Amino acid sequence: MESVIQNQIHSFRESRKNRGRLLINCPDQPGIVATVSKFLYDNDANIIESNQYTTNPEGGNFFMRVEFECPDILSKKEMLQNQFQAIADTFSMDWKLTFVYDMKRTAIFVSKELHCLRELLWEWQNGDLLTDIALVVSNHEDSRAIVEALDIPFYYIPASKENRAQVEEKQLELLKEYNIDLIILARYMQILTPSFVEAHPFQIINIHHSFLPAFIGARPYDRAYQRGVKLIGATSHYVTNDLDEGPIIEQDVLRVDHRSQIEDLKKSGRTIERSVLARAVKWHLEDRVIVHENKTIVF
Repeated sequence: MESVIQNQIHSFRESRKNRGRLLINCPDQPGIVATVSKFLYDNDANIIESNQYTTNPEGGNFFMRVEFECPDILSKKEMLQNQFQAIADTFSMDWKLTFVYDMKRTAIFVSKELHCLRELLWEWQNGDLLTDIALVVSNHEDSRAIVEALDIPFYYIPASKENRAQVEEKQLELLKEYNIDLIILARYMQILTPSFVEAHPFQIINIHHSFLPAFIGARPYDRAYQRGVKLIGATSHYVTNDLDEGPIIEQDVLRVDHRSQIEDLKKSGRTIERSVLARAVKWHLEDRVIVHENKTIVF
C-alpha cells in the first residue's frame, strides 16, 4: 500500500515540478494584474489558472491567485522571490509564492469518532488528497490499527484539562520534528491553548459539527434537536483563540424533519462533516484560501 501511495506522490510531484502558485492580498489599485503578468512573462512563465477578486472597486482590497508553469523553477526559487519582493513593496502586498513540488506535510489529530479520519485517509489513498501525511496524533487508541496499517506513525497521547500543558508540549515537539505545514483536527475533541494556536497561525483546520455560527461549542446535535431545526450542517474553519469562530473555509447542510431523533441527526451529520473537512483541506493544500480579517477568499 505504501509503495502505491508513494508512487502517486512521486508521479504528482514530477508532473508539476515546474509549477508555482502566487497568492496576493493588497489595497486595490490599477496595474496590479499587468505587473504580475509581466513578472511571469519576463521569467518565461505560462499562466495555467488565474483568479482575482476586489471587495470594492473604490478603495477596497484586491486578492489574486495565479498558478503557472516556469521552466527550471526549483533552481530559480530565490531569484523569483527576490524579484517579486520589489513588486510587493510597490503595491503594499501580503503575498506568498509556493512551489507545488514541495508537497505540504500534514498531521491529523483525532479522538474517538473516526469518520473524518477515514475520509481523509481514503482520499489520500486514492490520490485525491495530495499531501504527505506525516503522523496521526490521538488521545484515544481507537484509530491506531487503521493508521498503522497504512504505515503512518501513530502517537497516543492521553489528554485532559489536568495535563494539557504537558500534552501540548509533546505535540509541539512532534510537529517540529516532522516539519509539519498543516494540522487537521478530524474530530479532535480537545480545546487547544492560545500558545499552541499562536504557534501555527492559520495552519490548523477544524471540523465543527454545526452550521456555524449556530450551536457553537459542545453537543451541537443535542441542542439542534431541542431547537427543532430543519437543517443540520457542518463547518470547516481555521482555528483561532475564539472557540469555533475562526475564518470559515467551507460549509454544507442537509435537510431533516420532525421525525429525526438525536442519533439520526448525528448519523446524517457525519456524512456532511467528512466531505466538508476534506474539501477545506484540499483547498488549503492547493493554496486556494486567502485569509482576510475573519473571513476567507476561496479561489
